[in-house]
This record gives sequence, structure tokens and C-alpha cells, in this order.
Amino acid sequence: MLEISELSAGYEGIPALRAVDFKVGDRARVAVLGPNGAGKTTLLKTISGVVAPDCGTMRLEGEDLGKLASHRRVEAGLVHVPQGRMIFASMTVADNLRLGSHRAAARDRHDERRELVLELFPALGGMLRRDGGALSGGQQQMLAIARGVMACPRLLMLDEPSMGLAPRASEEIFEGIARLSESETTAMIVVEQRAHEALEICERAYVLESGEVVLEAAAKTLLSDERLAATYLGSEI
Repeated sequence: MLEISELSAGYEGIPALRAVDFKVGDRARVAVLGPNGAGKTTLLKTISGVVAPDCGTMRLEGEDLGKLASHRRVEAGLVHVPQGRMIFASMTVADNLRLGSHRAAARDRHDERRELVLELFPALGGMLRRDGGALSGGQQQMLAIARGVMACPRLLMLDEPSMGLAPRASEEIFEGIARLSESETTAMIVVEQRAHEALEICERAYVLESGEVVLEAAAKTLLSDERLAATYLGSEI
């Protein structure tokens, strides 16, 4: 589905990604792991068009993403749920969800998609008329992911979905993502500091360090091989 070759990108001449090769298969779930500053967020921003690449190619089902503006990438089925939730605080939960279904492929499926996201995150069901800003941090993160799912993505990218959340809220987030992976055929990229949780819901993993891919492996391999996990992920597993 997504094929990236020799991708490099940075900020004001400072490299953040260095010749990254990366692949997500059809319906696959891929974790991107590594320490802070490794380039994980930059990778997602470059794929979605927020950051311009310095060189390399990115193709979504054969289509050159480099030739598409960010909003065209969304229409192509690429949906990015960034760090920091970024919901519309003054709008209701229901209206935030409605905004997620603006993509052409989702406009006629609003009710169906809303039913799905409320199954993924039941806590939102009784809050549809509540302003997004009145939700807890965990509930806002649920809403951010739910809004992305409303768009009927072909590839959903989640950047640090558990960042800043209490353990119970993080658990609910990962439970919802797991339910999504079981009920949908959407491919996913999950950037996450909680490596164990990410590996539990993904099939493959890439580990980044200093903007470079230092390891690509099956998720179950990293979960079962303590030596490998200790070498590349330290105490994160």
C-alpha cells in the first residue's frame, strides 16, 4: 500500500530523517518505535505533507504522494491523527465527528461510521452534545482518533495516541485501536512510546534512531526476544 524509499527530511537544514526505507502492506498494522527525537513524528508529517521531503519517494498504492497537496492526500485515503489531540474545543463531540466525514468517500456514510466509532470508544456515546473542550484528556484523544476513523481512511496514522494520559485512559485508547484493527480493513501506522502496547496491536515494527531505521522486525519477534528488545528499545518493553 505505502512504499517509501530513501526518504530524507529535516528542519532548516537540520536532518530529521536520513534515507528511510519504509513499507506498509495492504491492511497491515505497523508500529514505529524509538527514543524521543528519533524522527518518528517527522516521518508521519512528511507522509501527510506537513513537512516537505529533501529527497526520496513516497507512493500510496502506486500514486506519487510528493505530487499531492496535503488535502489531496486525505482524499486519497491518508488520514493523520497528530500529537496533541487537536480537536475543536468549542464544538460538540457530534460536530467534531461530523467534520471527520468530510472526505468524499465518507460523506454518505456518516451514520454508519458514527455507529462504528461509538463501538470503538463507548465513553463518547453519552457525550455527543458536550463541547470537546469539556472532555478529559483521554476522552479528547478518543475523539481525535474517532474523528480520523470517520473519514473511512485507507491508511490511518496515529502519532503518540497515549501521550500524557493516565494508565487507565491509555488502556482504553489501546482497547479501541485493537477493536478497530479487528473490525476494519484499514492499514495503520502507530507511533508510540509505550512499545509493548503498540507491538501488541501491530504486526511489524520499525525502530528509528537519529532519523535512521536501525531495525525492522515482526512485532512478535520483538515481544519474545528479550535481547533484541533490550538492545533497541531499552526498558520500553
